[in-house]
Amino acid sequence: MPPPPAPSGRLGDANPRQEEPLDLRLVGPALAAWLTAAVTVTATPSWAATVAAVCALAGAALLAMGRAGRRPGGGRHGPPRPPPSWRGPSGAVLLLCVAAAAASAGLHGADLRRGPVPELAAQHARADVELEVTSDPRVTRPRVTGDHAAPRVVLIEADVVRVTAPNGTMSRTRAPVLIVVEARGGSWLSLLPSTRLSVEGGLAPPLRDGDRIAAVLHAGRGERPRVVAGPSGPQRLAGALRAGLREATAGLPRDARALLPGLVVGDTARVTPELYAAFRATDLLHLMAVSGANFTILLALLIGPPGTAHRVERRGLAPRIGLSLRATALSGGALTLGFVVVCRPEPSVLRAASCGAIALLAIATGRRRSLLPALATAVLLLVLYDPWLARSYGFLLSVLATGALLTLAPRWSAGLRRRGVPARAAEALGAAAAAQAVCAPVVAVLAARVSLVAVPCNLLAEFAVAPATVLGFAALATAPVAMPVAEFLAWCAGWPAGWIADIARAGAALPGSGVDWPGGWRGGVLLAAGTVVAVLVGRRVLRSPWTVAACLLALLLVVVQPPPLTRVVTGWPPPGWRMVMCDVGQGDALVLAAGAGTGVVVDAGPDPLLVDRCLRSLGITKVPLLLLTHFHADHVAGLAGVLRGRSVGVIETTGFREPADQAEFVGRLAAGRGVPVVPAVAGERRRSGPLDWEVLWPPRPLSAPDSPNDASVTLLVRTAGLTMLLLGDLEPASQRALLRTGDGARLPPVDVLKVAHHGSAYQDPELLRRVAPRLALISCGVDNPYGHPAPRTVGALRERGAAVLRTDQDGAIAVVGQGRSGSRSGSGSGNGGGGGDGLGVVHTER
Repeated sequence: MPPPPAPSGRLGDANPRQEEPLDLRLVGPALAAWLTAAVTVTATPSWAATVAAVCALAGAALLAMGRAGRRPGGGRHGPPRPPPSWRGPSGAVLLLCVAAAAASAGLHGADLRRGPVPELAAQHARADVELEVTSDPRVTRPRVTGDHAAPRVVLIEADVVRVTAPNGTMSRTRAPVLIVVEARGGSWLSLLPSTRLSVEGGLAPPLRDGDRIAAVLHAGRGERPRVVAGPSGPQRLAGALRAGLREATAGLPRDARALLPGLVVGDTARVTPELYAAFRATDLLHLMAVSGANFTILLALLIGPPGTAHRVERRGLAPRIGLSLRATALSGGALTLGFVVVCRPEPSVLRAASCGAIALLAIATGRRRSLLPALATAVLLLVLYDPWLARSYGFLLSVLATGALLTLAPRWSAGLRRRGVPARAAEALGAAAAAQAVCAPVVAVLAARVSLVAVPCNLLAEFAVAPATVLGFAALATAPVAMPVAEFLAWCAGWPAGWIADIARAGAALPGSGVDWPGGWRGGVLLAAGTVVAVLVGRRVLRSPWTVAACLLALLLVVVQPPPLTRVVTGWPPPGWRMVMCDVGQGDALVLAAGAGTGVVVDAGPDPLLVDRCLRSLGITKVPLLLLTHFHADHVAGLAGVLRGRSVGVIETTGFREPADQAEFVGRLAAGRGVPVVPAVAGERRRSGPLDWEVLWPPRPLSAPDSPNDASVTLLVRTAGLTMLLLGDLEPASQRALLRTGDGARLPPVDVLKVAHHGSAYQDPELLRRVAPRLALISCGVDNPYGHPAPRTVGALRERGAAVLRTDQDGAIAVVGQGRSGSRSGSGSGNGGGGGDGLGVVHTER
């Protein structure tokens, strides 16, 4: 007879007792506290206090009623009946959590209103403040607004502890502020959290209502931080570790050098705008910052997989070095604290650390808990500790992704296994699909776009995340004591990090990588409803492997959009196209056909992804000449998109190097790719394939113009009998001066006119009369704030017989056919128009 089974539930059992896999008791209180904190953190203190008091009294009353209902009712009458659920402990706990959240949110919200800082900010007063730094300094990413790029500034979060008003009154307070420094000096960027500073600057109200700051402090351009007290010991250690990782990764390839510090400790200072845009387009941004996955990997190294943490045969480093369960829990606690300090208390870091701490507590006490209650407990504790997290999109995405991995992913993986998918592939695919399904509506709220490549990109990147994280943290730990070893470890980690970056770039470059979607919460709700319908329908429709294969093939064709198939279905690009005006928003980018796979590019637009996508759709792999008409950001900021994956012979630019920062940007990027930069000279004539062109403007020498627009390079292009005049952003004074030059006086009527300055109202009527275009093309963005194109300009062109097309309404525009003397007719998709006489136009997208 076999021996009776050993009692379960003790530490060290080979198969400990499994508790219920899905425990939802704490989910309700956590969600209620989250919603309450989100609402009351910006409410008035009296309203928050009222909510807290009412809910606390109601919760206490429910507890009292529940205890009364549980009292014995007199021996012979049997056991008392359980009270209704709304009168039981669950309802009381929910109300008490709401009360606690309202009280905490009210206290945190009061920090934004009390003290002298909000009043001084409302007066836009200058003050001398002493403050404590609470975050790492960060440099804003360049953002193109119209013809210029917003200046890069340093942003630092801090708490004001003392303020001296202009009248000399000194007050002690506690008010969170955002320091804005119009400089990029190392003295500001080297500051560590917990450092005390004395700064003199101007106070201003926050830009948006609902921000977690009481004021914005603008430090002067030449202002330097005056350190009152240095950072704490742990912060100095964390700063040294982060600096060591930056040094260890300095010799890596460009993408790995930028991504690895972000993947390990959330340091994204080296991430370029185009790499950031690629990660955003593929929904991989969670890898660029520290996430819960990083901590999970580190914790698994120590304690092994969570399912084996209590078994005799538990895995991980802890049992191999002889640590008991409680010693393992203490070591894990130290690891958790160090992880938060080094990686900074970002929402995903706090959420992961809280869940890990609860799991470690369960290990230390010998009691197992499912991960869903741990997640709910972490959410509850975090919104009570910092109610502003309840309004953080990063925190929302982190919790949604984790919840999906705990609830949806196992079920979807099981369903895939039942359909014959191998176990490992089903697990990975179920996890990626579940996280994407619940997070995509929130991403759509922010980005107004839905990625079609997010799931495959996340699946491919997942294989590299663990080795990059482990090797990166090893380099972080060894850098202070053995830099050569750290550099070797960083070199090893650079391979998987580079793989992740390559996946992001390749996915973002696919023509169908994403689709535009309504932004805001309306778009988010619409996508959530569509996802639910798709899941319900898919469960019934996708039972046949042939149906699944057909759907996957259709999705692949939509994403990849192979040129032969795309041309058949959409008519884009049309056969024999001569020029394409790309749709790059509020900016300019033109492509002139110069042979098979070859094009002369005029301007690069404001966005690298948009111009790269346009060139890929045209099959352009060689660019013998890239002409940048002038250095305004809406013409040059997308330069990296033209250079990516293409051979570029030479970059020609205007000789007027203003704005200086954009001219330096072009020179720096060209030098990094080994492309020469030369000035365009009036009178220069060149040829490439069927193209020949002549530079008409600017003259040399050029006196200092009033605006960079007046120095725009102007081309007269001829190809297959077509004559095209490309004016850049030339202003009326320079347009008149052009007509007075020898080449300008001989200007013939043209077939195609690229209208200057996005069709603004400032055009010279004589130039429009002289060139008499049959087709006028205007590049401008949808709902741009400048009113481009001006109705007066459009009307003047149409009065002279020109057909006017614009990218904000017509999308990308292709010109086909021949010129006035040609006999070939235009061809295309049939959704465009032209000027007749063998000239045709094709436009797409709208």
